[in-house]
Amino acid sequence: MNSNKKKTLIGDEIIISKIYFIRDLKIMLDKDLAHLYNVNTRDLNKAVSRNIKRFPNDFMFQLTENEHKNLMFQIGTSSWGGNRKLPYAFTEQGMAMLSGILKSDWAIDVNIRIMRIFSRIRQMSMDNMEFRLAIEEIKKKTENNTKNIELVFHYLDELLEKQENQMPRKQIGFLTSKQETK
Repeated sequence: MNSNKKKTLIGDEIIISKIYFIRDLKIMLDKDLAHLYNVNTRDLNKAVSRNIKRFPNDFMFQLTENEHKNLMFQIGTSSWGGNRKLPYAFTEQGMAMLSGILKSDWAIDVNIRIMRIFSRIRQMSMDNMEFRLAIEEIKKKTENNTKNIELVFHYLDELLEKQENQMPRKQIGFLTSKQETK
């Protein structure tokens, strides 16, 4: 297959579908990255192990048995005939580091696309956070306005109650001829 045709087959949606949230991190699994980079998972992991100093725990980590089971359940993959080893998870920084050890033009192009997608996701998260903060600000203002309106109505109720319960007052001042005849 022509590499240009294959490039068009891997859309952003496919890359995005391979991003998971584990340990409150956005990660991609070694087997998914190997597939995208058009290499064997074994070869990808060998390249990583030859350059292990480039991959501290915050760049790459191996999933626990529990994390792996949960992930398989989430994505609906059977573990029958599964992996002999638990998969490795690469964070955004780990994927950036992969670009330094995978030299093919294909891997470089895919890695650039992955980095751009992660940037878009980060930007969307920031936009979402700004939106949430704006909503919270509006809520606070609305709550204050509601309290102020309730206070105004309370005072109005008090005034109306005083007006209704008011005793007739004795008038003071000069009597006019009309008032004298009453």
